[in-house]
Amino acid sequence: MSDSTTETPPTFEGAMETLEDCVSRLEAGELTLEQSLEVFERGIAASRTCSGLLDQSRKRVQVLVEKVGGEFQLEFLDPEDEDALAANDND
Repeated sequence: MSDSTTETPPTFEGAMETLEDCVSRLEAGELTLEQSLEVFERGIAASRTCSGLLDQSRKRVQVLVEKVGGEFQLEFLDPEDEDALAANDND
């Protein structure tokens, strides 16, 4: 008998696929209001999963940068983050 309480952690790719499916279904406009709400909720959950997994990845990259270079320097993976920081420094 298998242990059905053990769930495989979601992957980024799986969550993105779910999100893309939800968007396609909503854009098609063929769902009832109740179905649309259910699909929307699934899409929001998938979006949050993607966001959380991306945050974890950023933290892992920061740790790796620290280990490799010896001296820690925060490096942004997203150019928009770097631009926002530069704009705040100029104020």
